[in-house]
Amino acid sequence: MSTTNAACLPREIQRLEALRKLNILDTVPSDSLDRITRMAAQLFGLPIAAVSLTDHDRQWFKSKVGVEHDAIPRYRAPCAQVADHNRVVVVPDLLQDPEFCDSTLARSGIRFYAGAPLTTSDGHCLGAVCVLGQEPREVTAQELASLQDMAAMVMTQIELQHAIGRMDSMSGLPNRNQFREDVDELARLDPHSPVRLAVVVNLATPQQLDSAVRVMGSSYLDGLLEQAAGWLKQCIGPGTRLYHVGTSKFAFVADAGTEISTFTAVAKQWLVQRRQWGAARYVTTVTFGLASFVPGAADGLDVLRRCHNAAQDAEDAEQDVGWYSAAQDETYQRRFTLLNAFSAALESEGQLSLVFQPRVDLATGRWLGAEALLRWTHPTLGPVSPAEFIPIVEKTSIARATTEWVMEAAMLQLAAWRDAGMEVQVAVNVSATNLIEPDFAEGVIARLQRHGLPPRLLEIEVTESAVMTNPVQAEQALRSLSAAGISLAIDDFGTGYSSLAYLQKLPANVVKIDRSFIQQLEQNPDGALVKAMIVLLHQLNYRVVAEGIETAAMGELLQSMGCDEAQGYWYARPLPSPAFLSGWQAQAAEQA
Repeated sequence: MSTTNAACLPREIQRLEALRKLNILDTVPSDSLDRITRMAAQLFGLPIAAVSLTDHDRQWFKSKVGVEHDAIPRYRAPCAQVADHNRVVVVPDLLQDPEFCDSTLARSGIRFYAGAPLTTSDGHCLGAVCVLGQEPREVTAQELASLQDMAAMVMTQIELQHAIGRMDSMSGLPNRNQFREDVDELARLDPHSPVRLAVVVNLATPQQLDSAVRVMGSSYLDGLLEQAAGWLKQCIGPGTRLYHVGTSKFAFVADAGTEISTFTAVAKQWLVQRRQWGAARYVTTVTFGLASFVPGAADGLDVLRRCHNAAQDAEDAEQDVGWYSAAQDETYQRRFTLLNAFSAALESEGQLSLVFQPRVDLATGRWLGAEALLRWTHPTLGPVSPAEFIPIVEKTSIARATTEWVMEAAMLQLAAWRDAGMEVQVAVNVSATNLIEPDFAEGVIARLQRHGLPPRLLEIEVTESAVMTNPVQAEQALRSLSAAGISLAIDDFGTGYSSLAYLQKLPANVVKIDRSFIQQLEQNPDGALVKAMIVLLHQLNYRVVAEGIETAAMGELLQSMGCDEAQGYWYARPLPSPAFLSGWQAQAAEQA
């Protein structure tokens, strides 16, 4: 809070702001405050005591003894006088006092009142700890001193409870809750506040922290935070508040008028200074995330989120400083929306479906089988491209559920086709997540048995990258599948970084050359690389499939190179089950 701005506000507005900031109005009772309230009633030997907070138009009771209602009007209430003057108020007999003789309390039978102020550390009176009786009485100096002590105890409890949720226990700095409140308060204090710049400083990536703590222990993180807090406080100056908003993240709001362009140079200078403190520079990478905001137009947590996105973008780009990008943010927001929506789609009816793209024998043109491909039609977003949602899904825990859905739908279709007298081999793609599941192979085999399907009708497609994520577990799973009679194919061959020597160890029958190599044939019909790949794979006893065939010339060229099978729009687009069935039956009729 700016001292200048705060001083410009009327005292009562400042007092109400302090009360609002503590977030205690209309909250549940507190055991710690109730104990103090009971002590006050017992000390005075009176039936009524309360912790009364003075709102703009009412006295609200945070704690109470002998009181049934939760609030009374502020007008002509003794507790309001305590708050107005920030001093002890004693009324020996309300009926004899001209200010309170016709008050709500006096009309309800209350004759005696004594209240001590609840004063914050910065001097604002929130209300009173008060005791009340139905008979007139006087108070002693010792009783008043005790009442003031209890008011101080109540205020300590209120501020402590507030601080617990707004101070980081490790660094002792204000936390993200306090950051949110302070950013939201900027607009209230100064409605004409200019655009401000918020900054998040991320000291290390989660991987760096995990590695460092694993070697040096948790005390390393304590030392890192202590050094960083001191360094940042020195950099931003005493007039700017520093917040600890994450395990290794600090934040602050730069001085009014600070531009992103000028701050970048400052940030880089800070990084040069940082090299002078501690050994942390050798194991951590500091990134800055910057976002400008208009006070009042965005809440504090959203400002923090934008800064976090900017810092993450900087880390991904291996840069020191990142600037918030609304376009990039929109991309992330859509990904998040799609991921949540897809999780719901797995449990709903009608959103997900399979289509089947034929795999063709290049020599004869005959359909040999199909690849099952997942399609998603969202009820409001419409058709969502698999190129958009599949990469997102594969990186999350719902990858397993997705594969299970596809596997079940594919086997239901295989069983239906088989009942209709048509046996087709269908390929299903699985991800790296599936291959490291300890029961993946057993689950696939059990599903085939449940549907009464021979294993030869299923082919499992895995990419090189998926296999190399965890080679030992992947190999075990693939060998179990192969031993059961399930065909295996290496998909997107040539795009990964796997060892060909290792791939030879896998029990795969088919290798599918990625479409990126096939499409290069249009500019380079010689196709030396593709030709060499086909020759090498044949020598290793693989059946070779080319993906992405879109012209007759490309298919003829690949056939001349000795490629075995093809898949692409030239032969057939991915087809719904009825269309695939019609095409398969038409081919069978021609061959008959």
